[in-house]
Amino acid sequence: MNILMILNGAPYGNETTFNALRLAMALQADEAKPGLTLFLMADAVFCAMPGQMTPQGYYNIERMLKSLIAKGAKVSACSSCVQARGIMELDLIEGVEMSTMPQLAAIVVQADKVMNF
Repeated sequence: MNILMILNGAPYGNETTFNALRLAMALQADEAKPGLTLFLMADAVFCAMPGQMTPQGYYNIERMLKSLIAKGAKVSACSSCVQARGIMELDLIEGVEMSTMPQLAAIVVQADKVMNF
């Protein structure tokens, strides 16, 4: 099974993105181990910025993404959204790939389930 999660929200400020990543981690823990793709759009591209500093005991989106990538999740960032926010490809954490809307369309068609956050 292939699951696509499209994230649009900023990494901090509300817990939507945090909860999406919690769900992604739970999916990876499932014995069935579905193929998991995360596509970062709009302000969610900031999730892929390295060096996120959060208070002690507070969740850290960068660490969560790195954990997902290490366990096989594919993470892509919308290149138009990255450019619109002045973030360069070199500024993204290792393992996050730049992607385009046509590539997202292809992933949607191949996915068994699509979730939007």
